[in-house]
Amino acid sequence: MAETVIMLGNEAFARGAYEAGVKVSAAYPGTPSTEISENIVRYDEIYAEWSPNEKVAMEVAIGASISGVRAMASMKHVGVNVASDPLFTVSYAGVNGGLVLVAADDPGLYSSQNEQDTRCVARAAGVPVLEPSDSQEAKDFMKFAFEISEMYDTPVIVRSTTRLSHSGGPVTLEERRQVPDRPYVRNIRKFVMMPGNAVGRHVYVEERMKKMAEDGCGFPINRMELNDLSIGFLTSGIAYQYVKEACPEASVLKLGQVHPLPKKLIQDFASRVETLYIFEELEPVMEEQVRSWGIPAIGKEIFTIQGEYSANLLRRAVLGEQTAREAPARVPARPPILCPGCPHRSVFSVLQKHRIHAAGDIGCYTLGAAAPLGVIDTTICMGAGISVLHGMEKAKGREYLRDWVAVIGDSTFLHTGVNSLMNMVYNRSAGTVVILDNSTTGMTGHQDHAATGKTLKGETVPAISLYRLCKALGVEHVTEISAFDLPRLERVIREETARDEVSVIITKAPCVLLKGTVFPNRCVPVEESCKKCGVCLRPGCPALTKREDGTVAIDEALCNGCGLCAQLCRFGAIQTVAKA
Repeated sequence: MAETVIMLGNEAFARGAYEAGVKVSAAYPGTPSTEISENIVRYDEIYAEWSPNEKVAMEVAIGASISGVRAMASMKHVGVNVASDPLFTVSYAGVNGGLVLVAADDPGLYSSQNEQDTRCVARAAGVPVLEPSDSQEAKDFMKFAFEISEMYDTPVIVRSTTRLSHSGGPVTLEERRQVPDRPYVRNIRKFVMMPGNAVGRHVYVEERMKKMAEDGCGFPINRMELNDLSIGFLTSGIAYQYVKEACPEASVLKLGQVHPLPKKLIQDFASRVETLYIFEELEPVMEEQVRSWGIPAIGKEIFTIQGEYSANLLRRAVLGEQTAREAPARVPARPPILCPGCPHRSVFSVLQKHRIHAAGDIGCYTLGAAAPLGVIDTTICMGAGISVLHGMEKAKGREYLRDWVAVIGDSTFLHTGVNSLMNMVYNRSAGTVVILDNSTTGMTGHQDHAATGKTLKGETVPAISLYRLCKALGVEHVTEISAFDLPRLERVIREETARDEVSVIITKAPCVLLKGTVFPNRCVPVEESCKKCGVCLRPGCPALTKREDGTVAIDEALCNGCGLCAQLCRFGAIQTVAKA
């Protein structure tokens, strides 16, 4: 008897890859997609890696596919932007072994800098998209994606969203399919995308998408549920669950293939219902196509383009029910904050003291934009902080930027920061780059990267030296320093920002949440010595609070003993003592 277990959507994607016979998986961590690879690594039959960025991950999967095995890449929606260069071209080239990209969108911006819709990228690239609505479908659609990838000679995107990736549901497990490797046959016209070959392959892509639109009408992942014909919903993905919850008696056309759309099936369904609603999160991708076919429908005029959908949204918009829009007023806001003992807080406290602005990047250190630290002025995308600083320097000159630095994490530096630093050196820029090396990919849950000396599989490998890498790029002044050595850090920052050339400061201290990171001391307030000046409170450590009398209290349960507050206090009102 088949075993049924509860799985998160991301676990189910991994299980689907295993059962489909996948042999190679590559990814870069990014919420909400990270756990896919963290679960794939459980299956020894699959080679799995953290690649330095999503473009490389996509190219690794393409190479494995060309060699004749089933392969996949996984990433969040903004990672698809990084991978779009190879993605758009492999759409023309096609596949040998099945090739699937799992892309996790983030409606509601829970951990992202935008709400882009991967379906829009897929339409531009000419790549089909499947979208499951629960964990069982996440597993099953992965297997189907590899089948149609090989059947139609195409990469396939399986689209997820935060709610699907991080929600659990029952999944029935099956055996791994033993898929024989496909022989590699040299085919220049197919796999060498120079203009003369690409012209013909573009024609193939258009014909392929037409055929998939026709064949999709019979795909089992697209199904019509006919009930009350006075109201019908065209929907897909997690939005389907909201429809079934809010309007269980309505008729539904649930699409598992959301690009290309199965036109005849949609026309058939629309002809059966009196009022057609198109209920899709984010962009009106289906709505615009359906309306272009002359099919009357109600969509974004009552449903928002912004944010995550819910059953309550549906009840308000369609049924006119009044539902609570906000959490009760008594629930306090809980904004994200740097952890007690975070080495980024130490560095930012020095930048704040000297009124230095920072062109920031994607990672935990983005939290340095908020009060009370307030040192991050810009955050655009992975690796952009260094390029933004360079652009400012070229626009305004070095004197204008004496009080600016770029900050970037170790993982993000290897992702795309290397290119930006290379550009600064090559184009004779001037400015200071601070690499906040906390020995992990922190914000997505402590994944390893090329400078940690560990692979996704946990194997020990040579660690890339950030110091030697910066030197190899031509940076003459590279300084490594402990993130908690405040006196030296202040001196080094003053020296490096005074230079009229590129310099790099690598601040080193492991993430406080990494396994094995333990400070030997704890911080203890000395109430009678406290001058109530509040200097120790300026970095915003959540372990420190002000008493009613103005003195400082330290929560022993929160304090990690980093000693930052003790270094900041000039009156000995905070002492570090050895932990018992």
